[in-house]
Amino acid sequence: MKDVITRTILTLALSSIVMLSACQKAKVTSTAPPPPPPAAPTASLTLSPEVIEKGQSTTLTWQTANANDISIEADGLTAQTLGPQQPKGSLQVTPSDSTTYTLYAKGPGGKESASARVTVTEPPAPATPAGPSEDELFAQNVKDIYFDYDKADIRYDQQSAIERDAAFLSQHPKINLTVEGHCDERGSIEYNLALGDKRANAVKEMLVAGGVSSANVKTMSYGKEKPACDEHDESCWQQNRRGHFSR
Repeated sequence: MKDVITRTILTLALSSIVMLSACQKAKVTSTAPPPPPPAAPTASLTLSPEVIEKGQSTTLTWQTANANDISIEADGLTAQTLGPQQPKGSLQVTPSDSTTYTLYAKGPGGKESASARVTVTEPPAPATPAGPSEDELFAQNVKDIYFDYDKADIRYDQQSAIERDAAFLSQHPKINLTVEGHCDERGSIEYNLALGDKRANAVKEMLVAGGVSSANVKTMSYGKEKPACDEHDESCWQQNRRGHFSR
């Protein structure tokens, strides 16, 4: 009888322990926290360079995280979708106009986007080669007028030359010049200064008659002081009997 009572007590004790353990497990299971939500996607997009000339290329570079659906769209005059992309990478593009590129990243945790803009400029116009300067044109086109010995009238064979001088100068009305009267070495200083003055004024009169403003033309006589040639013969003297143009 005593053994029966003992077994009954042990059985009840074991049952209590089992029931208590089960209750504790049930309690632990019911209070466990829920799993964390999926991480939100991140996205970055850059362009290098950000300013290009038409016809040049730029490089798109991007990086994403927590995304499994990545695409890039171009929003410009010619909108386009660049299609699915890897989570990170780079792509060279050649837009014809200024364009905004937008990266879209989607994942279990939501959506994210990033944008970058490239500015497309027109290339500079080709440089126009610099033409000759006004001084260079003057030297190329305005030629001396030559005179006979002891004369101040314009020779017949110099008519076409002075007409060309007048035509150039009338087309360049901003040019101011001096007509210098020169003589050969024969004769006195005083006589040649007077003769040089006559020659300079004869040239000026022909220029004015050809359309050149009188206000643009001054005259000066050097007589025989500034010879172009120092030999003592007719060939050299002829070079010195001249109306010379200077600025």
